[in-house]
Amino acid sequence: MLKFFCMVFFILDKLFLGDEMRNTKYDKIANLHKAPENRLKNAIIAFFSGGVMGFLAELIIEVFCMYLHISRIDSATLMIMFFIFMAAFLTAIGIFDKLVQVFKCGLLIPITGFAHSITSSCLDSKSEGLIYGIGSNAFKLAGSVILYGVVSAWFFGMIRFIVGGVG
Repeated sequence: MLKFFCMVFFILDKLFLGDEMRNTKYDKIANLHKAPENRLKNAIIAFFSGGVMGFLAELIIEVFCMYLHISRIDSATLMIMFFIFMAAFLTAIGIFDKLVQVFKCGLLIPITGFAHSITSSCLDSKSEGLIYGIGSNAFKLAGSVILYGVVSAWFFGMIRFIVGGVG
């Protein structure tokens, strides 16, 4: 009997309120409480902070080349490893999110954002253990980036192969 009344109320709710009525009411309420966003300011901050990241990357490469006498290719690899380590370390101690709030996407778009997403997924699921927690959730956020990166690389590689041949 209870199931019958639940079905009746469900059907009446769908007939008289409808999903669009609920969604428009929700959207109105949500828009009233949404924080204002200044896209131009955020874009300028991200542009300059991304430029600073590029400058720091080049500075690290030059330091490795000049003072450690490492080739430029190996120095670039070490610089990427340094950025990945620093992003993971700053995420683990809780500083990276605060830096992102200040410097916007200039910190998230390079490899540091990828390292941050993997590290934060691991930190969120560490209480579940090494296998079921960290192992199965490490790429929860970054998995889609890996998937679509590999698929798009294959797709564009096939286009290049068809148009230009092997060489």
